[in-house]
Amino acid sequence: MLTKERRAELVQKFGGSEKNSGKAEVQIAIMTERISYLTTHFGSHKLDHHSKRGLMKLIGRRRRMLRYLNKKSADRYQAVIKELGLRK
Repeated sequence: MLTKERRAELVQKFGGSEKNSGKAEVQIAIMTERISYLTTHFGSHKLDHHSKRGLMKLIGRRRRMLRYLNKKSADRYQAVIKELGLRK
């Protein structure tokens, strides 16, 4: 689960301050954390199709946010990808 403390930690790390939660990097990091939690959830709950749909929507939202960040600033995009370990 994504706790308040973990969320605040991600905002501090990717946003620069504890108040800057709207930055694209912060949103991508939070989505990545939720996606990783849901993928572990499906290890024990294989028939949870409703959550699977939510996971697919979340992955699509993160993909669109990454595409936006790449168009806006390729340097910030590369830094986020490297930090979160999303691409190889």
